[in-house]
Amino acid sequence: MRQNDNRRAEKEDNGLLDRVVAIKRVTKVVKGGRNMRFSALVVVGDGNGHVGAGLGKAAEIPEAIRKGKEDAQKHMIPVARTDYNSITHDNYGKFGGASVLLKRAPEGTGVISGGAARAVVELAGIKNIRTKSLGSNNKQNVVFATLAALKGLKTPEEVARLRGKTVDEIRA
Repeated sequence: MRQNDNRRAEKEDNGLLDRVVAIKRVTKVVKGGRNMRFSALVVVGDGNGHVGAGLGKAAEIPEAIRKGKEDAQKHMIPVARTDYNSITHDNYGKFGGASVLLKRAPEGTGVISGGAARAVVELAGIKNIRTKSLGSNNKQNVVFATLAALKGLKTPEEVARLRGKTVDEIRA
């Protein structure tokens, strides 16, 4: 099986960065024997507030990665960020048995995160954050839990509009 480098991100012609988080060999047992295929978990982002993740399955690894990229591009979400590239507030995301806690961090902190969650927050363009993976450490579920937490973020303007107040009243 191929060794994957979790830190490497490749830039495509459409301006999106992609990172292969995991490649698994999956086997289906049929009457004639075993069918071997590959499943690739790919995270795609523009490094400027948009990120998505997708799964691709195929008989060959490059084809699985290509399908994963296409799936990730279809499921991209916007991410609310502050002026110093952190998240707007602490948030918690859950997917399957995995839970991820995202915490704001001041400028200069950097990305303090585990492997699967790190790929998502880096490709979203977040530079200062602390994350903690709770529960399951299944890479696929951690990635989707991180996306769920990022999807739940709101900007101060959104919160003010929902409450019928001004941004200054919210921040006070």
